[in-house]
Amino acid sequence: MAGGSTVTRVHELAITESVVEAIVDKVGDGPVAGVRLEIGKLSGVVPDSVRFCFEIVAAGTGLQDARLDIDEPPGRAYCRECGDEFGLDDPIMLCPCGSADLEVLSGQQLRIISVEVR
Repeated sequence: MAGGSTVTRVHELAITESVVEAIVDKVGDGPVAGVRLEIGKLSGVVPDSVRFCFEIVAAGTGLQDARLDIDEPPGRAYCRECGDEFGLDDPIMLCPCGSADLEVLSGQQLRIISVEVR
């Protein structure tokens, strides 16, 4: 495994641990049937790594065997140079006009949308 992949997986492991801890703090250690997360395309978080880590981190908690659904909303940005608003799914943030003077409108979010308790 390449070094970048290891760093990414450690980053997602810490994020997944925080998600599981937040859910257990709110709903206790009772059985959870499902969790829905929103991970924006511009968040820098790799959803497949979160899926991998979730099973490991949830083991031994009420989230063990819970279904994990992840929504991946696209990024949107506004160009201060040309005034255009456009979709953006690449971390290299450039307007089609070539400007990098952007305001990111969406796509950086990372949040728990819902928790389904059994």
